[in-house]
Amino acid sequence: MSTLFSPLHLKNHTLHNRIVVSPMCQYTAEDGFANNWHLVHLGQYAIGRAAAIIQEATAVCPEGRITFGDLGIWKDGHIEKLSEINHFIKSQGTIPGIQLSHAGRKASTNKPWINRNQFNPNEENGWQTVAPSAIGFNETDNLPIELTIEAIEKIIIQFKEAAKRAVKAGYEIIEIHGAHGYLAHQFFSPLTNLRKDIYGGSFENRVRFILEVVDAVKSELTTQSLWVRLSATDWADGGWTCFETVELCQILKEKGVEVMDISTGGLVRHQEIPVSKNYQVPFAARVKKETNAITGAVGLIDSGNQAEEILQNNEADLIFVAREFLRNPHFVYQAAIDLGEEIPWAPQYERGKE
Repeated sequence: MSTLFSPLHLKNHTLHNRIVVSPMCQYTAEDGFANNWHLVHLGQYAIGRAAAIIQEATAVCPEGRITFGDLGIWKDGHIEKLSEINHFIKSQGTIPGIQLSHAGRKASTNKPWINRNQFNPNEENGWQTVAPSAIGFNETDNLPIELTIEAIEKIIIQFKEAAKRAVKAGYEIIEIHGAHGYLAHQFFSPLTNLRKDIYGGSFENRVRFILEVVDAVKSELTTQSLWVRLSATDWADGGWTCFETVELCQILKEKGVEVMDISTGGLVRHQEIPVSKNYQVPFAARVKKETNAITGAVGLIDSGNQAEEILQNNEADLIFVAREFLRNPHFVYQAAIDLGEEIPWAPQYERGKE
């Protein structure tokens, strides 16, 4: 059997293969509420035999949304539809997950197919953004308000309450978003964190926020698996580095985080990313090698053979796929064909094998 179609055993869960649907924002919610678009969007990947599905970045408070169309889990009313979606995902043998997020200074923007401009707080669909330091992502952005200690503590509580709702909604994987220039990542990097208090300056201070979020979220979990997504580098001089990522992952592992979902970039406009096949895989490989943590690789992975090679090279334990799933919701079926694997299809789709 190929490694890609071998099971992966976690403490309380078993993934039936190594393919995970990466979080993909749909910008289609209203007031944070999921709808049938999300049911069909996520449900198709469960029909297609993905081992786990991580729901798009889901805001822990209204101000934490990237856009006004983002999913939310800041109030109990959000739970009902999310539970329905998770019930279907589980019925297909797939593990449902959620990515808890706060966008920080990158919030209050328009939907990307319209434009990515940031709304001002007094505009419809806009609000005041917050960040570790009052530095905008774009030169034309309304400056974020620097978070006070009290405001940081409030956000940590919001992550905790969101985790509690996520458990009620039936998620089995809870992933904390610490990548792509959103709030936790903004704390990590010296490029966006100029604070002089206990949340700024030293490495220990800059990672304090996410460690406190991890502790808060973990306190609400029972059998759920805790994952964290990280950008391993800012691709910019003076920013967050892979060396620091490895150090943070070692701490996270000791705190009980089961999977390190390793991506890169997204923090600053002047990043210089050498995009090419497998360009992010070496970062996952380094985290895996130096921490011995269960690690996921992401980015431009679009075939079963490519995914298998990454696993065979011991560069990752899981393969996170996003855009290829948009092109082919049944990517897992195709990957199995590519690798000569026989896997069960949904019986309703068995005719497609002929």
